[in-house]
Amino acid sequence: MNEHITTFDEHLDQRYGVIGTPERADFEIKAKAFAIGEIIRDARREAKLTQQQLAERTGTKKSFISRIENGHSDIQLSTLYRLMEIGLGKRVNLTIG
Repeated sequence: MNEHITTFDEHLDQRYGVIGTPERADFEIKAKAFAIGEIIRDARREAKLTQQQLAERTGTKKSFISRIENGHSDIQLSTLYRLMEIGLGKRVNLTIG
């Protein structure tokens, strides 16, 4: 067995710091923003909408939708609800654990 192979958690600890450090928190926030963007993009494509159409439905701009889908914007929960429920007809459930 190769001793240089580490677990994914060990990789994250080495690259971004251990859980609880500011560096790791920043990474986790960015990773979650990226994941939310992917969910929105997939739902939009499933609904056969363009970014422009979703923006028009939700009173935002195409550039804002693009930034969210690319993980470059940290959106508020109210915006997530508006995009998913009003714009895409999806239900959002929030779990805090």
